[in-house]
Amino acid sequence: MTSSDKPENASDTTATPAEHTGVAARDWATASADPQYRAAVVDLLGALAYGELAAFERLAEDAKLAPTLEDKAELAKMASAEFHHFERLRDRLAEIGEEPTGAMEPFVAAYDGFHKQTAPSDWLEGLVKAYVGDSIASDFYREVAARLDSDSRGLVLAVLDDTGHGGFAVEKVRAAIDADPRVGGRLALWARRLMGEALSQSQRVVAERDALSTMLVGGVADGFDLAEVGKMFSRITEAHTKRMAALGLAA
Repeated sequence: MTSSDKPENASDTTATPAEHTGVAARDWATASADPQYRAAVVDLLGALAYGELAAFERLAEDAKLAPTLEDKAELAKMASAEFHHFERLRDRLAEIGEEPTGAMEPFVAAYDGFHKQTAPSDWLEGLVKAYVGDSIASDFYREVAARLDSDSRGLVLAVLDDTGHGGFAVEKVRAAIDADPRVGGRLALWARRLMGEALSQSQRVVAERDALSTMLVGGVADGFDLAEVGKMFSRITEAHTKRMAALGLAA
């Protein structure tokens, strides 16, 4: 699901309040007394857990396309980091009394559909997908995390932390464009497609889960109003534009 990388030299795009209020000022033990909020967080952790597991699988597959042993080893290291993130989410679900597989299952079709629709045709497309495409979903989850209880927020932000894929992708893609400028046009088109698919996937995940969608629009926790939803997507689009620039591609 996520490469967990932010654009180079970009500020955090998440509108985190300077001082947390409401649910965001509580810990899990207090906030989870609301069954609807608890269900929303379980959905969120389940979605993230499956996303991290899928990211591990894909990076392991991408390593097979790597042109050098050094590149193969670098991707293997990143895959290992993603699996560690999955383990943290799995263990947290078990800790709060939820069955991890059951929490992940509702999101399998959406994530697998996204990856099927965006299967890279070569090594460079795989790098762009991990850096640009998956990072859009990461930005979305960072926005949601700002409104969670302190324990859940800390975990979500930790598993979205940088795995190192960003700098690696920028270096390799820029080198490829320098060697053959025609590559840039193809990869720019690919990245635009990824943006559309990633946003659609995020919307599908939320729309299909009542507790999660209710939380996001203010039914539980400190959700988004319609104006804030627009601002959120503007921030995500801005971060995407910065990532494209870092790669040397036109947004």
